[in-house]
Amino acid sequence: MKAIALTHYLPSDHPHCFIEASLPTPTPGPRDLLVKIGATSINPVDTKVRAPKDKVEASPRVLGWDAVGNVVAVGSEVTLFKAGDRVWYAGDISRPGSNSELQLVDERIVALAPASLSDVEAAALPLTAITAWEALFDRIGLQRDSKGHLLIIGGAGGVGSIAIQLARQLTGMEVIATASRPETRDWCLAMGAHRVVSHHNLQGDLAALGINQLDAIFCTNATEQHWSAMASLIRPFGHICTIAESNEPWDLGLLKAKSVTFSQEFMFTRSLFQTPDMIEQHRLLSEVSQLVDLGTVRTTLGQTLTALTPATLAQAHAEVEAGRMIGKLVIDMAEFA
Repeated sequence: MKAIALTHYLPSDHPHCFIEASLPTPTPGPRDLLVKIGATSINPVDTKVRAPKDKVEASPRVLGWDAVGNVVAVGSEVTLFKAGDRVWYAGDISRPGSNSELQLVDERIVALAPASLSDVEAAALPLTAITAWEALFDRIGLQRDSKGHLLIIGGAGGVGSIAIQLARQLTGMEVIATASRPETRDWCLAMGAHRVVSHHNLQGDLAALGINQLDAIFCTNATEQHWSAMASLIRPFGHICTIAESNEPWDLGLLKAKSVTFSQEFMFTRSLFQTPDMIEQHRLLSEVSQLVDLGTVRTTLGQTLTALTPATLAQAHAEVEAGRMIGKLVIDMAEFA
């Protein structure tokens, strides 16, 4: 099968950042689906895995953790899907990714894709939807009758875009998003944010709105940059959740006096550790698919590249690394073979 892969970990502007490779067609394990990829999207995790390092792969490594495609074969113990099903998923960071013609994925982290979206539109959502769902509902513990102020830092990014929608549609929280440019402010409002504030003047903008404390904060980027403000703004017994790692230690002592809960979200935890509840990602992706088809949730597609090549994949990584993405960048793989 054809794939776009790497053997060396190089900057995105290096002419040999990615290579075209011909790899053996994989054979499904007992609970695996073999999927022909129709579209894939690029996430910050792709760029972090590819980041320059002194390591050389003995065989080409395929990245990519977001996909929509059609099942072409199933493993001996598969019960949820059959050949011909159109599915979506984020995959498993410990296995070869979706920058390839075919991919293996465990059925327990897969769901039927929304019928109302094209492959390109749908591919914008799986990884970010899982991340936002787990952060909001599993980590922070929001419910349909939850009330109060929820701040989403990084509202116009991929995760922020779907988190705004899920919180607005599935809880009673007032959703406040951060954005600093007119176009990102408009995007957050279009996603359903009740209010938008600048992350450059977080406390001042919130105070101007008459908001002096927050019930929950979901931070999708630059945790260390916002740590002091988050610690100051969160209410006693509130909850802060982040998906953004840091090179600097976080001063958890700032949360002690308020008995604040702090948690981290990594959507690959279930597949990476084969947790007993892996199938929860099948269930939540199925629910998101239904919400899309009901018109409750919309795609967060922001930009499309029309073919997967070494050059377009490197371009996509560079765009994500620039940190100015609105929504998600998706690569159309309809003609990839």
